[in-house]
Amino acid sequence: MATNTRNGWVRPLCWTAVLLDGFDLVVLGVVLPVLLGTRIWGMTPAPGTLISTVGLAGMTIGALTIGTITDVIGRRKALILSVTAFSAFTLLCAFAPSAGMFATLRFLAGLGLGGCLPTAITLVTDHQADQGRGPSASTTVMTGYHVGAVLTALLGILFIEPFGWRAMFVAGSLPALVLVPLMVKHLPESASFQRLHRAATPPARAGREAVAGLFRGGLLQATLAFWCTTFLGLMLVFGLNIWLPQIMRQAGYPLGTALALLLALNLGAVAGMIAAGSLADRRGLRGSTVCWFLGAGALLALLVVKLPMVGLYPVIFFAGFFVFSAQALTYAYTQHVYPEHNRATGLGWTAGVGRLGAICGPLLGGAMLTAGIAYPWGFYAFSAIGLLAAASIAVVHVRPNQALDASQCRR
Repeated sequence: MATNTRNGWVRPLCWTAVLLDGFDLVVLGVVLPVLLGTRIWGMTPAPGTLISTVGLAGMTIGALTIGTITDVIGRRKALILSVTAFSAFTLLCAFAPSAGMFATLRFLAGLGLGGCLPTAITLVTDHQADQGRGPSASTTVMTGYHVGAVLTALLGILFIEPFGWRAMFVAGSLPALVLVPLMVKHLPESASFQRLHRAATPPARAGREAVAGLFRGGLLQATLAFWCTTFLGLMLVFGLNIWLPQIMRQAGYPLGTALALLLALNLGAVAGMIAAGSLADRRGLRGSTVCWFLGAGALLALLVVKLPMVGLYPVIFFAGFFVFSAQALTYAYTQHVYPEHNRATGLGWTAGVGRLGAICGPLLGGAMLTAGIAYPWGFYAFSAIGLLAAASIAVVHVRPNQALDASQCRR
């Protein structure tokens, strides 16, 4: 009974951890206009872009390292470490005395943030696999990412004007004061990790074997395909979250605040992940992920057409519905292809390489805006990226000796 009770904590605690990760998705976009508008530290767009890139670089390193460490020290310890680290450095961002220190703290917070998502998804997948459940568990946890993004945008409305931009980082770190003790007390280690690590293996050797296993036994093609797909998927996720409002302004839409667009985009993401997980449970991950990226490409191409305001927000909602959940399905797919002993490493490296796409997406959008061609060519480019991602994930084939039964992940 006690074990079942502890297992009941896994999904809500991991979901909340991912929600705090989602805070970081939009917090810089919420506070940068204030930093630029009031010229805090003499801020201009150039250092603002540098701060954003430095944070993403930290997340790349964090995903690569903590994802691998997770398969050595366990999912539970790695997740608690990640949440503690990024919450502490996020709090310190509120007291940064200079742009240089702010960028440094964003980098350090990124190290923890990069490890949070892959570790949380792996822990939930392990527990759901032991209970014979399908991939919807992973996509459900990913909804926390975009719920966090929506809540952060709303916090920006409530907090920045009366309390200032620094209050956003205080608000983003305080939930860890409750979450971390709950995780320490109630979050169990996955049964699959415990089974695999009963025999003592030196940590350095275990880490090397986990990484090497990504390229052995017929997994090389799947690993490269996951990396390519996630690179392209995160180009879409971050490119749209940062530049969509500005691209639409260039198109001549009287949009009002950019916040409304981000809300519509991320609300669509939450709905899309729920629907995508349900579809993947019934029809399999490979076909569902391909279809979702194709849908993303089609919706982004539709934005090339000048739409009336009554039609614009539904299209943006459904663009978020497909774009973000397609990437969530890619993460879920890795969990059903990589075996138990390097499942977290596989997702960590996939997410880490994908973070390079998170850097390239905003750079692509910014370059097109600077050149004055973001509308309509930005949407042509993003649509093409979605179609390429569909082609990339289509080359992955489920292996018969994966940890989950292949019938649960049929093509």
